[in-house]
Formats: sequence, C-alpha cells, structure tokens
Amino acid sequence: MLKTLPITSHHLAICESNFLRLSKLLKSFSMKKYFFETINPDSSNQQISFLVLSKTQHTVVIEAKQITSNEIKLNEFVLRIQISLDAKLAEVTSYQGEKPIPFFIHKSVIQSWDEKKQQNRFLTEWLESIFLSGISSKDNIKNIINNE
Repeated sequence: MLKTLPITSHHLAICESNFLRLSKLLKSFSMKKYFFETINPDSSNQQISFLVLSKTQHTVVIEAKQITSNEIKLNEFVLRIQISLDAKLAEVTSYQGEKPIPFFIHKSVIQSWDEKKQQNRFLTEWLESIFLSGISSKDNIKNIINNE
C-alpha cells in the first residue's frame, strides 16, 4: 500500500474543488457572461467577470477577470479555465494571457517547475476569497440600493 499519494491525486483534488466552486458561483454555466462586484475593507471595489468563450457537450472554456478600482493594479489578472463537465474538473490553461508551453519543449528558466500547480492553487484561493468576502451580481446591488 502507498504511504503517500501521487502528485496527480492532489492535482485532481484541486481541479475538482475548483469545478465545484465555479459551478456554484456560475450556476452550472447556464449564461454567457457573469458580472460580480466585491467591496474591500478600504472601500475600493473589484469587478469580477466570467465570460464563456466556448461550450460543448463535455467542456466549457471560460475567461475570468478581476479589475480593481484603485490606482494600484496589483490585484488585476486574467485566467483562462477549461472545465470538463463529465469529469467535473476545472483547470487553469492560461494565466495573464500566457499559453502553457507544450510538454515536449524545454521550459525556460523563468518558468517554475510547478507553475501549473501554482496556477490551479491560485484559482482555488481566489474562488475561496470570493466566497469569504461576499459578492453580489450588479443587478442585485442595484435592487438593494433602490430598495426593491
């Protein structure tokens, strides 16, 4: 019996948890665009958008963006995520517009050996922070402001 789990099982667990969070947040990927807004403790806000780029019977490819309202643009990023509906997995395929280098090409010195793992873990932590800080769709915010 194995004393430690293979690395792939940890990666699959991360991708599965990302799928569960995304499907809850994006209501099973039923729409083409999703817009949310968060309010930070310093009264700045962050615009979060999800755009469905392609959808087939078994996969969905989405682009996730976060844009901040303050001058410091450290929290802005773009992720491209491939979602396997039948396997119930969500994996980051691109971060900040960079495509992953194919496995048969020697990786450059700038890339980390665990870059793919880091990107998927980043997605997990970002989705957790969205649920912890609380978000609302722009329509819900307008309804709250207008007392509807």
